[in-house]
Amino acid sequence: MSVAARSPNTSRETVDIALVVPLSGPAGMFGPSAEACAELALADINAAGGILDRRVRLHPVDAGAPLPLLAARIDDMVSRGLVDGVVGWHLSNARKVITPRTAGRVPYVYTTFYEGGESGDGVYMVGETPEQQLFPALRWMRAEFGIRRWCVIGNDYVWPRETARATVEFSHGTDIEVVGSAFVPLGGRDFAPALRLIGESTATGVLLFMVGADCAAFNRAFAAAGLDEHRVRLSMMIGEDVLYAGGPDSARGLFTACGYFESIVSPESMAFGSRYAERFGAIAPALNNIGESCYEGLLLFAALADSARSLDLRAIESGASRVTYHGPRGEVRVRGAHTTQPVYVAGADLLRFEVRAELS
Repeated sequence: MSVAARSPNTSRETVDIALVVPLSGPAGMFGPSAEACAELALADINAAGGILDRRVRLHPVDAGAPLPLLAARIDDMVSRGLVDGVVGWHLSNARKVITPRTAGRVPYVYTTFYEGGESGDGVYMVGETPEQQLFPALRWMRAEFGIRRWCVIGNDYVWPRETARATVEFSHGTDIEVVGSAFVPLGGRDFAPALRLIGESTATGVLLFMVGADCAAFNRAFAAAGLDEHRVRLSMMIGEDVLYAGGPDSARGLFTACGYFESIVSPESMAFGSRYAERFGAIAPALNNIGESCYEGLLLFAALADSARSLDLRAIESGASRVTYHGPRGEVRVRGAHTTQPVYVAGADLLRFEVRAELS
């Protein structure tokens, strides 16, 4: 597969973006919300004049496809000049195969929190790293509930593995301790070893690095085993759609942390929620932090290009430190390849997350 550098395609009257979101697989339940939020961003950007005075078009790509096919699809779209950039929410194993196909060629905005360490040429990150999101949440759980000992339960791929390793390193400088860990294959449903590990441990907290349908299934099994009676969970990839799939009986003692919740009381968040409901109606996909991140990602892509007055990576890079935009999360600033924004911790109230605090 070719990864040769290419010049931005200025012959089209549109700016074309590959929207890479999961439409299948364990994370597929997030796809409808991600697509809906991206559709709303597309409407807002085009209503404001598009990008570089050109109308924007999105080209959906299934991030749940087998990784070699996903890599080939992105490489083909970039090599043939069919897209001017890539934006999307998807798992880190998908990001790992996309980055070599976009690096030095087209802008790539990755919209979700992740394990940290991404340094690909032309990659910009909307989401939080563990230092911005997870570690402050662990400190908050320690201060609020006295939770000191944790078990880590994750899917078996790069994000859970690397984030678990970072969590152990973080704990060495605190009185927080990771007392056990277990990893389940993506799509796996044999939770017995993980549940047994939790039940036999001294942990009073369970740190979940599980995806979509897998997370919902684990939460049901966790509650059915009675493990929610004396333990809390901090789940780092979860939205209201996962709460719906798990059901209200699995939501006791369940927390999460991220940069957006529908329940945030701010003019920006409330206006976004209102417009989402107005556009998609009562049968809209659940509005959650994962879908909303795709809205943010497209705003960031537009802000980077408009600030540089170009889609050329070198022009974008030279001006990225001056880029800010306003969206549902308020004012977001670019710092290096990442953004800075507020982060909140929230607790499940049946089938909805209620914000408890803004994290330092």
